[in-house]
Amino acid sequence: MTNKATRASQTVVLKDSDSCLIDLIPLYENTRRYSESICDSLTDEDLQAQSMPEASPLKWHLAHTSWAFETFILKPNLADYQDFDPNYEYLFNSYYNAIGNQYPRPNRGLLTRPTRYQVESYRRHVDQGMQELFNQNTKDSRLHALILLCIHHEQQHQELMLTDFKHLLSFNPLNIKTMDTESKLESIDGKAESFVFEGGLTHIGHRNETFYFDNEGPQHSFYLHPFTIDKNLISNEEFIEFIEDKGYQRSEFWLSEAWYNISQQNISHPLYWRFRDGLWQQHTLSGTQAIEPHLPVTHISYFEASAFANWKNKRLPSEFEWEHAARNQPSKIKGLFNQLWQWTSSSYAAYPGFKVAEGAIGEYNGKFMVNQYVLRGGSIATPDGHIRPSYRNFFYPDASWQFTGIRLADSLN
Repeated sequence: MTNKATRASQTVVLKDSDSCLIDLIPLYENTRRYSESICDSLTDEDLQAQSMPEASPLKWHLAHTSWAFETFILKPNLADYQDFDPNYEYLFNSYYNAIGNQYPRPNRGLLTRPTRYQVESYRRHVDQGMQELFNQNTKDSRLHALILLCIHHEQQHQELMLTDFKHLLSFNPLNIKTMDTESKLESIDGKAESFVFEGGLTHIGHRNETFYFDNEGPQHSFYLHPFTIDKNLISNEEFIEFIEDKGYQRSEFWLSEAWYNISQQNISHPLYWRFRDGLWQQHTLSGTQAIEPHLPVTHISYFEASAFANWKNKRLPSEFEWEHAARNQPSKIKGLFNQLWQWTSSSYAAYPGFKVAEGAIGEYNGKFMVNQYVLRGGSIATPDGHIRPSYRNFFYPDASWQFTGIRLADSLN
């Protein structure tokens, strides 16, 4: 993802590969096509607006992902490549200081030019350049890895496109229906129960998957104390109990910064929830809908997740507990993957032995390892190819516009 408040890790470990560049064509083309399909039914106005500094217009996402291929792949590697427009290096650079200055992120919605048509033409120009590079059919392990990185980078933007657009639509009173993303959420059934893990030494980090980001390693050993982790995500019904017990009004459950945050912003329920005519409703990409009690509660900040855990006299799992549980009981723990990003109690930091990559690519991860918390599991908007136990996402603790939820844990000491 492409801004420091929202993006997940993007730097892939540059592994040796016997694959030719041409082998990446199907994945590249499918990825590029899907980004555009998100926008197919949307108007030019839909693609232009920006609802908050942390979100970006969909048109900007379409351009920035092309900028990444142009900047990191085509300019250094395709002889005689010509910029589509030299101004785009400034307009669509997200945060790469090694590349140059960036247009201010909060003002991206003011970029009425280039137009949608010009951005689409830019994408075609980059696609043509990439096709020329693919046709060279060279075996270059580093270039292969960089192209794969840029493909996964665009896939991460696809998730942001959905969540940023959902946030934008939440300000429109016309109850607009666009996509059925939330229909992928699975009901929580069965009684509440937890799984016990004895702890001990465990291995954390990637397992040499075909693709992984550098902050998923190095793989290392970590000692876990005995703990439990809940079988299910927290449901809407359970969270309503928290609200009705005046959870948002009781300071004893909240971290100091969290209490200040919700007090200053007058937060008394999850993002997108509304209480109307005696019923809880929520904004979705399919319009306003009644809250389904047995669906998992979503769009929860770390602050809210922590307060709810305190109210339940439990806690959030560490990212190491979560990964250990995901590797050892993946079939029994429900909603681990492809449902909601699950907050952990772990601050986003480097693993032992982590080193920042050289050059602009190194700006993906290392400089963001401060003041953020790790989430695990992926969401209904996360590309399938990004789902694995070692995947680390990270956000600031007040962020809630992504598809984030709660799973609880407890200690057995």
